[in-house]
Amino acid sequence: MGSQEVSTVDWQGKHVTVAGLGVSGIPAARALHERGALVTVVNDGDDERARAQAAELEALGITVRLGDGATLPPSTELIVTAPGWQPDKPLFLAAAEAGVDIWGDVELAWRLRGDNGRKAAPWLAVTGTNGKTTTVRMLASILEAAGLRTAAVGNIGVSLLDAVLGDQEYDVLAVELSSYQLHWAPSLRAHSAAVLNLAPDHLDWHGSMEAYAADKGRVYEGNTVACVYNAADPATEDLVREADVEEGCRAIGFTLGAPGPSQLGVVDGILVDRAFVKNRQKQAQELAEVSDVNPPAPHNIANALAAAALARAFGVEPAAVRDGLRNFRPDAHRIEHVADIDGVAYVDDSKATNTHATEASLAAYDSIVWIAGGLAKGATFDELVTGAAKRLRGVVLMGADRALIHEALTRHAPEVPVVDLDRTDTGAMSEAVEHAARLARPGDTVLLAPACASMDMFTNYNKRGEAFADAVRARAETSA
Repeated sequence: MGSQEVSTVDWQGKHVTVAGLGVSGIPAARALHERGALVTVVNDGDDERARAQAAELEALGITVRLGDGATLPPSTELIVTAPGWQPDKPLFLAAAEAGVDIWGDVELAWRLRGDNGRKAAPWLAVTGTNGKTTTVRMLASILEAAGLRTAAVGNIGVSLLDAVLGDQEYDVLAVELSSYQLHWAPSLRAHSAAVLNLAPDHLDWHGSMEAYAADKGRVYEGNTVACVYNAADPATEDLVREADVEEGCRAIGFTLGAPGPSQLGVVDGILVDRAFVKNRQKQAQELAEVSDVNPPAPHNIANALAAAALARAFGVEPAAVRDGLRNFRPDAHRIEHVADIDGVAYVDDSKATNTHATEASLAAYDSIVWIAGGLAKGATFDELVTGAAKRLRGVVLMGADRALIHEALTRHAPEVPVVDLDRTDTGAMSEAVEHAARLARPGDTVLLAPACASMDMFTNYNKRGEAFADAVRARAETSA
């Protein structure tokens, strides 16, 4: 199916099982029911919230089965699943045995785009282990600066179904896609797409690094204009080579160095384009200054280049790239400067929940007191510590798996002082900030970049970042 073609499905009387309540399951169930499908929602949980959600759907005539997400309902012709449900769940094994297709919410949105009678907006898609949300929001800002009707949607928290079926008309959508979503999106065909980077993550879900990479690579399938890859990460270029794309689709690299032909890069503090110019062998187009990127940390400049590449693939003029980057404001807890106290900067990068993100965060500063720890999710820390050792003034560790980081520090940075907080309550953050402040010297950065998930101590990374910011602000008040 070509990129701009719209698939039509006769939903009337079709037995569809929706797997999972929540941000994707409920809109999917409603959309299918409105189109005449006979919808059954199955959900593992049976708590108060699930029962309230079920009551709303049942009032519409949708069947809901709580506490039983394992059994395939009779007569099921299609399953639409929430992205987080693992492929080895009994429900899916039963579906495979019965020859029943499984779609994710992204696949359903792709199939339903244009269903409301309007022209389907093309998708500019972004995936990768880290930087997806920032890149998609940068891209949306650039597209808006170009005067285009757009939205940042998908894994960013805005339902794709709502975007494609809502009242708002769009010229183009900036779409963040996770590996989970791509796994369940077999017919997705983007206008252009980017894989920002690849590092081990969610391997318990995918089963192997190879399977994880293959799911990320699905984003390139059927691209019509550009497959954007990271020149510093050969695995992303490999995925481009393996993709089956439309004739004429180009491979476009981005690099923090001087770009070659068909690349975007950086020359003397200027973001430049040697991909979407008439004579890319000899010419380069200035897009923006590094100072236009907020914050101008190396990995964030890479995000900006990827966003610029996708926007240029869509025909956006250079001035809109500059204006869009200037207008962009990063989300909270992503290299967010909280305060300067006694010559020390305090930075919240609670979103750095894996080693790859933390590596990029640590590389942005010269002298660091690092606050780290939490749930390691099977990660190892030797490579991370080895790369950062020379930048570390000191380290404060907390959380369930802090010993794994401590052991790596002992092996590869034995001279760096380490404070090991033997507590996993939320109040530990205040103590961590106090210890970090004592270790820091003027000119240093106290950096919360945990390299771990937060759920051992906090509800999510946002709450962890808020606890850090609160502790820093409390210290600022006492130091004033």
